Order: sequence, then structure tokens, then C-alpha cells
Amino acid sequence: MHLTETFLHNIRNSFGAEGERWLADLPELLNKAAHRWDLSLGEPFLLSYNYVCAATRADGTQAVLKIGVPNRELKSEMTALRLFAGEGACRLLEADDEDCAFLLERLSPGQMLVSLDDDEARTHIACQVMTRLWRPAPSELPFIPLSSWFAKLDKLRPGHGGGTGPFPRWLVERVEALLPDLLHPSNPQMLIHGDFHHFNVLSAERSECGWLAIDPKGVVGPVGYEVGPLLINPWDDLLKSGDPVRITERRLAILGEHLGLSAAH
Repeated sequence: MHLTETFLHNIRNSFGAEGERWLADLPELLNKAAHRWDLSLGEPFLLSYNYVCAATRADGTQAVLKIGVPNRELKSEMTALRLFAGEGACRLLEADDEDCAFLLERLSPGQMLVSLDDDEARTHIACQVMTRLWRPAPSELPFIPLSSWFAKLDKLRPGHGGGTGPFPRWLVERVEALLPDLLHPSNPQMLIHGDFHHFNVLSAERSECGWLAIDPKGVVGPVGYEVGPLLINPWDDLLKSGDPVRITERRLAILGEHLGLSAAH
């Protein structure tokens, strides 16, 4: 099995000794999943923090196998996919919660939203997909509270002698000023994707709008957060466009149109 140095570094840097053990166990975990679900495994896709590869079921159905170091985000992803039940996102076909191994529907044709040239078309599509995902989150399910992601911000200044470390002071101050409104208890708490951007939306024949989401984080919080990752992606395209401000303003207008908000919000 060939694993890239980037993937190995990500696992070791993120999970330490637990990550090392998981890397040693990975061949056996793959064999276990293949045997349990009667799969023929193909080559891995571009690996970052999880092992993801093509898989074929005994009946010839094409699927995707995903295995990762057991952690809260993967468990939340599996729970979210169960609740979505194929509505707005790829289907969860099988899952082993203990091993954090799951089999996913392989979307066809599977083209990334980022591959479209028309940014306005991409934004309209993104709005259609993201709003299909949003729904009330049952309190008994182990989703990630959005507030927990921002809780680490409280440690930034104490950890840097009152400064903002690697981040510009103006940026940190802007975030600190916006957070009370974003996380205010009056905002409805909904299940959202949590990492919704152009690389996590793929073309899908079975979808009414032609597109579905992949890799949800399974986050509970106000839906206003969802547009953030979309607005700053794809970053390279924005910078190379020559007019990122105009593109961002147009995206905001389209988001406002679909979400019932004015661009001023």
C-alpha cells in the first residue's frame, strides 16, 4: 500500500500515537471492511486526513469506502448522513461506527462544482444543495456544536501574551465582534453541512438539481455560518479573477435571493 508523505504527516501531526497505531492497522481495517461488505477495493483518491478509495460491491454497484482515525468529526459525519438519508447528500450505504469505516454512494458523473466556469451558476447550484440539507437536529444525536469550534478562540490571546499570534489583529477583532450575533441563542439551531464549498458538491444524476453534497461535518448551529466556506472558495480562482470584490458581491446577492436576505446582511 502506497501512502503519500502528505497523508502520513497529516495523520501523525493530527492524531499522534493514536494515528501511528491507526496507520499500522490500516491494511487490516481495509481487509475487514472488504470482507464484511463483500467489496473489491480500488485505488485511493487524493488523501488528506482519511483513507478514501473506490469500491465495487458484489452486485457491481460502484461505491466509495472511507476510513479514518476514530474521532468526533467522523462520527458526526456518519450520523448526519444517516439523517440526510440521501436528501441533498450522497447516501450512506453501510457503516461501522467503532472502526469509523463507512461505505458511501458513488455519485455519477461526480464532477466537482468547482469545475464549472460560470461562478453565478455555481452559486445558484450551491444554494439549492445547501438548503436541502438544513433541518432541525434531534438533540439526542451526537452532532458537533458550532460554538465548540469557536471556543478555542478564547485561548488565542492568553496563549500569545495578549496578542493575536499568527492572525492579524483586525481580523481577530472582527471575528470577536461578529460572534455574539452569530451564536446568539435566538438563532435557530439547525443541522448544517459545516464545510460547504465548491469541492464538496458533486454532480449527481439522481438529484433533481443535478448536484449533491459530500463530506458533511454534521454541525449544529445557525445556517448563516454555512455561507462562509462557500464565499472564500475556491480561493485561487478568486485571487486570479482580477475582481474578487465584484464576484463576492454577486455571490452575496445570489445567496440573499435564495435565503431571503438582502446583500447588506
